[in-house]
Parts: sequence; C-alpha cells; structure tokens
Amino acid sequence: MSKVYDPYENAVSVMEKAMELGQIDMRFFERIKYPQRETKVYLPVEMDDGTIQVFEGYRVQHSNIRGPFKGGIRYHQDCNINEVKALSVWMTLKCAVANIPYGGAKGGIRVDPSSLSQNELRRLTRRYTFAISPIIGVDTDIPAPDVNTNPQTMAWILDTYSMLAGKPSPGVVTGKPIELGGSVGRSAATGRGVCISTKLLMKREGKSMKDVTIAIQGMGNVGGNAASIFAEEDHARIVAVSDVSDALYCESGLNIPEITEYLAVKGNLLKDYQADGVSHITNEELLTCKCDVLIPAALENQITDEIAKKVQCSYIVEAANGPTSEEADVILEERGIAVIPDIFANSGGVIVSYFEWVQNIQELTWDLEHVNTMLEDLMTKSFAEVTEIVDELHCTYRMGAYVLALRKLIKTEELKGIFP
Repeated sequence: MSKVYDPYENAVSVMEKAMELGQIDMRFFERIKYPQRETKVYLPVEMDDGTIQVFEGYRVQHSNIRGPFKGGIRYHQDCNINEVKALSVWMTLKCAVANIPYGGAKGGIRVDPSSLSQNELRRLTRRYTFAISPIIGVDTDIPAPDVNTNPQTMAWILDTYSMLAGKPSPGVVTGKPIELGGSVGRSAATGRGVCISTKLLMKREGKSMKDVTIAIQGMGNVGGNAASIFAEEDHARIVAVSDVSDALYCESGLNIPEITEYLAVKGNLLKDYQADGVSHITNEELLTCKCDVLIPAALENQITDEIAKKVQCSYIVEAANGPTSEEADVILEERGIAVIPDIFANSGGVIVSYFEWVQNIQELTWDLEHVNTMLEDLMTKSFAEVTEIVDELHCTYRMGAYVLALRKLIKTEELKGIFP
C-alpha cells in the first residue's frame, strides 16, 4: 500500500539521495533543506452578498542564496503549507538547474476560485498582496502565475503593490499582461519549455518528433500550449489529452487545433467534446495508455506506485510540479522508463519570467523570436549539463538534475558562508 504522500518530505528525500550520489558536502545541507521563511496570513474578504469570509494564504521563501526569491502563486481548495513548501524547494532547484540568478519561493491561497465572482477574486488578491507586501519586492521576492492564477491576477498584485509603494513597480511580478510590462512569449513559455525538453530527449535517443506519439494529462495553460506547439511546430501525434472533466483518446491522433478552439469557449469541457474516432477514457486510462511520451501537466502525485506499474510509455516528461511519487520513481527506473524531471522540464516559465524581469528593470522590450531563441538556447545548455552528470554517475535524469542544482547551491553557500 502506498504511504500518504507528503510533497515536502518527498522533495527532501530526493535531495538527500542526490547529495549522497553526487558526494556533495553535507555540512550545508541543513541550510538548503529548510525554508528561510514561512508566512501564513488570514484574509478577510467582503463577498458580493455582504458576508465576510476569511481565507488562509501562504508565502514560503525557501532560498535566496543565488538571487531574489522567485515563485508562483496558486489558488486551490486543497492548497496547504507542506505543498507550498515543496513547491518552493523545487523552484530553488529549478532556478539553479536553469542557471538563472533566482532563489525559490511559492505562494498560495486555500480557495476554490470557481466559486468566487471576478470582483471577489479581485478583493481576495488585493488583500493577499497587502498581507505579504512587506516580504515581496522587485529585488526581494517576485511572484508569478501558477495553478488557477493568470495575467489578470498579476495585474491586481502589481497595482496593489505599486499603490502601497507610491510608484509604478512593474518588476514586482512576472507573467503580467503585455500592456503592464509583461513579456511576449511568457504565457506559452512553460508549455514551450516542455516541448523543448521533449525534443532534446528525443534527439539524445535518436528519434524524430514526427514519429513520436504523445499523451498529455491536463489541457490548462501548460498542457494546452504544449499540445499546440507539438502539433503545429513539431508535427507530433498526440493520442490523448485530458482536462478536469474527462480524457480523450484517438490512436491515429487528435485534432489539437479543433480541441483548443473548442476549449477556448467559456464553459466547454472535454466531457462534451465529440468527434469521429475519438473515445472518452478515464484519467488512469490516459496515464496508462500506449504512447511514446507521457506528459503529466496537472497537479502533484499523479504517477503513484500503482500507476507506475501500469504505464505503457517509454518516456515521461514532467510538465507539472511533483507529479511522480518517490516510490513510483523507483518502479519507473526498474522498468527502464526515462523521466525528465519537473525541475528541468517545466523551467520554461521561470526562465521567461527572468527575461521579463530583466526587461522591466532595464526598461527594455524584446521581440518574440528573441525570447524564444534565448529560451531554447538556455534550456539546451542546461540539458547538456544534466546529461553530463547522468553519464558521469550513471544515474537517472532526476538524480542528474538534482545533483547539478545542489552542487551549484552548496558551492554558492560555501563561498558566502553562514551569517554572521
């Protein structure tokens, strides 16, 4: 029987294994293991009907060893402090793998955003921003969108923070609307990074993308953009996709442009989508369907030990954060299924967030081709560093990425020392 999944314990356990495998000096590990700050806030909000509801919010700042804290904010009814802690750890590692000058943070509010009106979401976001404003800032901690948040959410945070600061502060958030200083290419960046990761892996494996079959769990911002890029730019065959309502399967390949257009209509869900040759399947059936590449792009802990025994793919590219349990990782390794870990595979979002931040603080604007070219160049260099360690230690891609990140973090900590 699988043990109860704790994302933070999972993250720490994998780090400990990587420290041992990479023969990294353990003296500074306690500094890396624990967040530097955990903040919990209670947010009273006046609802549209005049009642007052109090929501619980979090901001965890894991590490600023290599630069300002950086990380998204999610709105979800199951959000909790241990999930946010784990996400902040993964963000620290992700920035180190990508070799961008950020540390890791994460935030969240325990709320079902679909149950709130637009005005209620705006008031909740502004109250949350006010509550965490003392610990965020352009050079301190830069939030971004995550699950159930978007450029509009970032616009509210930016405006609230700027009002409190008494001046425009575009660099305080990334993933904001273009009109407020956002970067072109940011909204699709995480999905594009997943595509780049997959192409780099297939190239290493000697495979052509047009011959690859792909299943994607999740058609939100990340999965949806990845699906579109795979279909339009790489001509890959996507055989399965899913959303919160249902999953679709078609052995000969789904019509991704048509599905994307269908889902763009407010209220449309995959459970109601119909097309010749397309069958409706369960989430488990999607995860275990026959394909070359499985891309979990939903939430944490989707590939459990039981699912890992049943998957029929050859490769897994983690578009979501923490989708594979530690127990499942062992099974996948034993079965020879390569996993490209989240801390590399979905780093496109934070990389282009870094580009956006640089444009803001330097008061510059880059075009889409420049942003996408820089993203691919940076991820290609990072993948080369990861694979060098994989070949050196004869380990999995996850261990290679973790060893790479931890070596960078520990080296930085050794150079700086412990204050005072």
